[in-house]
Amino acid sequence: MLKIIKKQNINGLLLLDKSIGITSNKILQCVKIIFNAKKAGYIGTLDPLASGLLPICFGEYTKFSKYLMNANKTYLVTALLGEKTDTADKCGYLIKKKNVNVTIKDILKKINLFKGKNKQKPPMYSAIKYKGIPLYKYARAGINIPNLKKRTIIIYQIKLLNFYKNKIKLQINCSKGTYIRSIIDDLGDKLNCGAHIIKLRRIVISHISILHKNVITLEQLKILIMNYQNHKLNILLIKKLLLPINYIISHIPKLYLSNLLIKKIMNGKKIKLKSIINKKQFRIFDEKFHNFIGICQINNQGYIIKCKLINSVKKFY
Repeated sequence: MLKIIKKQNINGLLLLDKSIGITSNKILQCVKIIFNAKKAGYIGTLDPLASGLLPICFGEYTKFSKYLMNANKTYLVTALLGEKTDTADKCGYLIKKKNVNVTIKDILKKINLFKGKNKQKPPMYSAIKYKGIPLYKYARAGINIPNLKKRTIIIYQIKLLNFYKNKIKLQINCSKGTYIRSIIDDLGDKLNCGAHIIKLRRIVISHISILHKNVITLEQLKILIMNYQNHKLNILLIKKLLLPINYIISHIPKLYLSNLLIKKIMNGKKIKLKSIINKKQFRIFDEKFHNFIGICQINNQGYIIKCKLINSVKKFY
């Protein structure tokens, strides 16, 4: 008779450095098996072509994942000039080839056009859905959707790091929902020679960098797990790898409340602060033990609204 191993209730954030050639979902499934986790999800899909920071949320952390999902991101991208593909990356079919006759001055002039707020049309090879079906499925079937709604994006910074043998390397800091492939495709058109991505790496999401000491690759994680007998996840390993539950929102200011007020919030009662605070969003902590409770908003009248509390709070209050 097979012994069924009960999945674990794990809470926290794993900072994974995704490698090239694997889907984000495949990475997620591997990590869930390694941790024997009941609930997990990743933040911000990276194509198989792309590498870099892929945060994975466990348990209650998934409640707060949107704060990273909606955050700004920074990418390093290497593109080849002179060749345009149907996917805007090296995985696609070549549809146009032209001689490259551009200078660094030309490139700097054109990339400056992307800075600031812009309207961007999503690429056909993307996971955005049209009538309930991902665009890439239409693209693979040879169907083009001409009137896709453009989305507002912001390019905060775009820097030219290198230009050598028709290859350019850029660093792009952008808002959520920005498609780097579309930027490179548009840049190629503006330079009148075409371009496509040959390398893409995400290095920052919000305040989290790929250089964080906890960042680990899937291969490193597998090796680390091998050191534990019968592949059982030791509590020390969890503490070593996973960041605490409020790390995602560590940039949001703290609000300390008494146990009495926390109980009232849990019971759905209206709470008004004695003084109106300028900030609109807070992380709630109890003032006695400084435990993280959840997140809330404060309206113009000083009332605490839209609270999102962690489940474990119910055990203590």
